[in-house]
Amino acid sequence: MNKLQPLAPELAREFVSVSHSDLDRVKELLEQEPALANAAWDWGGGDWETGLGAAAHMGRRDIAEYLLDHEARLDLFAAAMLGQLEVVKAALAAFPQALHTPGPHGIPLLAHAHAGGQEAAAVAAYLKELEA
Repeated sequence: MNKLQPLAPELAREFVSVSHSDLDRVKELLEQEPALANAAWDWGGGDWETGLGAAAHMGRRDIAEYLLDHEARLDLFAAAMLGQLEVVKAALAAFPQALHTPGPHGIPLLAHAHAGGQEAAAVAAYLKELEA
């Protein structure tokens, strides 16, 4: 059995930080340490965020897709930003309260869908319908 080694905290923090906006640096860091694909950082008070979470609320489809292609774990907020309507519907059918569960930095699910732009418009419309 392989024993996983902890990631250096400063590396995890940098990775999550650059995942908000810098695809080139995300690629460099992920090449250096593939386990970063699922690293999380606590910004304080339990405000945990992954690289995928950072890309999702910033509407960075390019970064999100790159991370998913490199074994990042898909979450509801990223699915909303990416316009994955069937995934969002299935998740909310199973866990309706997730509609009101805040994402990283307290950002709501609907804001993630808005960040996805036109490609996530159907998700945004669906979420608005549920909130009505």
